[in-house]
Amino acid sequence: MTTVSRRAALTPRQLTRTGERLSFVYLERCVVHRDANAITAEDAEGTTHIPSATIGTLLLGPGTRITHQAMSILGETGAAVCWVGERGVRYYAGGRALTRSSALAEAQAVQWANVRSRLGVARAMYRLRFPDEDPAGLTRHELLGCEGRRVKDCYRAQSARTGVPWHGRRYTPGDFSSGDAVNQAITAAAQCMYGIAHAVVASLGCSPALGFVHSGHELSFVLDVADLYKTEIGIPLAFDVAAEDEEDVGSRTRRALRDRINETSLLDRCVNDIKRLLLGEERKENTATNDAPDVVTLQSDGGREVAAGRNYGGGEDFDVLETTW
Repeated sequence: MTTVSRRAALTPRQLTRTGERLSFVYLERCVVHRDANAITAEDAEGTTHIPSATIGTLLLGPGTRITHQAMSILGETGAAVCWVGERGVRYYAGGRALTRSSALAEAQAVQWANVRSRLGVARAMYRLRFPDEDPAGLTRHELLGCEGRRVKDCYRAQSARTGVPWHGRRYTPGDFSSGDAVNQAITAAAQCMYGIAHAVVASLGCSPALGFVHSGHELSFVLDVADLYKTEIGIPLAFDVAAEDEEDVGSRTRRALRDRINETSLLDRCVNDIKRLLLGEERKENTATNDAPDVVTLQSDGGREVAAGRNYGGGEDFDVLETTW
């Protein structure tokens, strides 16, 4: 008889911090199941055990099947799960946040809701990507134009560096193989980065939909975050992979990106960048991700918060509720 329902839910302090996890694990043509607090990947060569609490993002490629119990433990440990294919990511499913504090989610909503602060965050994102240029005073249209020129310059520079011919960005949704080797590598790197960015955004409790550059999509903020590292990591790596060989570009790009992310501690950097963008440097230093207290308060007048779990119908004589949520 199963005892899963009797297991206590893990608290944020028991979960591995986002920056200390594997960036992603890619599986294909196997059955994914659960064994205690690990997931198992079973294929013709045997069974591999993977501690679920160490996974940032699990990428499920072609030919994979996953059980309900495996999804349960991945959700408990805060791992994001992405179904991917040879032609790119089509669906993302995020696990639980690694924090129970709403500080980052509220800061994101406040920054997003005001037109001026939303533009301010967009400028800060541009400054993170291109620190040699000051975007202060630029309108949104000017930001987009500057970003487009810098990305085009990056493509040309990487082509000159690696000797890989560049004839422009070519990607047909649903037809991964239609592009040349370097375009396939760029697409593969971008799709993996979207999954990783989604895992970090979800783990911090932020909204994937409230973007500051992108808009109108359920993953707008995920696209914002992934783009922060496009010209520094994604595009150069794609040209490196294409320069080595034109065969098996997708899987080689994933492996190379995984190694690069681990070498550069990108998950830690991604967490810090999001906190700096939404909270500012001073509040960032005072806001923990995993160690925030598990506290629920009620909003009162004048920006004041009062304790939850109490009945305030009797004036100053507060009665503790018998049942709290």
